[in-house]
Amino acid sequence: MFGDLRRFDNDPLHHADWFRQWLEGLFSENGAADIRSVPRGSFPIINIGRTDDAIRVYVFAPGLTADDLEVSLQDNVLTLRGKREGPDRQDASGNTRPRFRRERFSGEFARSIALPDGLDAERADARFHDGVFEIHLPKREELKPRRIEIQAA
Repeated sequence: MFGDLRRFDNDPLHHADWFRQWLEGLFSENGAADIRSVPRGSFPIINIGRTDDAIRVYVFAPGLTADDLEVSLQDNVLTLRGKREGPDRQDASGNTRPRFRRERFSGEFARSIALPDGLDAERADARFHDGVFEIHLPKREELKPRRIEIQAA
């Protein structure tokens, strides 16, 4: 990446153009910036999809079980609460060892996500498989798109 700088002459515009292209690639639709659109350390990671019939929320929470996550929906706000335990670092005598670096979050967490109006909370359900929770939130019948048949006159 930075090895390309040696090709440029002393014209600062070449450097500026290279840097602009590098930034555009970094923040492009397929770039690494799309991997995390929430602040670093947010847990769990969430994807939300929409169809004509429902909203589907995918919660990526490796290491959790179905009993570790509480899901609630109130006033179109989906709230996820739980606690994630971290691995204990103990030596042979049972004393906790200090960590040199720790990037995995452990402890209590809560995330709230605003969702569109018109969801039927009474028919909502959730499934869990291999650390991924799928929450299905159907839209109320009266808000689903309806096809209107055209009568020939």
